[in-house]
Amino acid sequence: MQKWTQQVRTVTAFSKEASMTLADHLPESAIRTRAHATDWRDAVRLAGEGLVAQGVTTDAYTQEMIEAIERLGPYIVIAPGFALAHSRPSPAVLATGFSWVGLAEPVEFGSEANDPVRLVVGLAALDHDAHIEAMSSLAGVLADDAVLAAAMAADSPSAVRAALGAEPEHDPIREEETK
Repeated sequence: MQKWTQQVRTVTAFSKEASMTLADHLPESAIRTRAHATDWRDAVRLAGEGLVAQGVTTDAYTQEMIEAIERLGPYIVIAPGFALAHSRPSPAVLATGFSWVGLAEPVEFGSEANDPVRLVVGLAALDHDAHIEAMSSLAGVLADDAVLAAAMAADSPSAVRAALGAEPEHDPIREEETK
């Protein structure tokens, strides 16, 4: 991870005061822990499902991510054990957001240097500026080994969000049930 985080320090420096944090754009509906994927396509589909679940993309974006990898190779596997599933901004992107897929068993993407992958983060960005801001917030998490380790070890979406420093999500139904 260190090599990749050094490469994105330029992005982070460009956007020192990024208003977007990873946790801000990562609702529980976009997080899967201990997920099972049969291959890299399945892992990317899971990341795409998280983006769709929170309403930031349509299903077409998931297919665009898979087609980009088929065309360009495993360019999304940017660090040992870590893939950043994304594609170009398109009409299938409705808002900027992330998804998080921690895999129960790692999968191979075909990256000699960085396989097997245990964590797939999905990224959808409306435009170049949103992409830079999103990368900046992600770099902050990846640069902090303790935060990343805690988030990867988390066994529930709420535990992932807590590890990333998020406030618990407001759930009026659960709150009513506990009264």
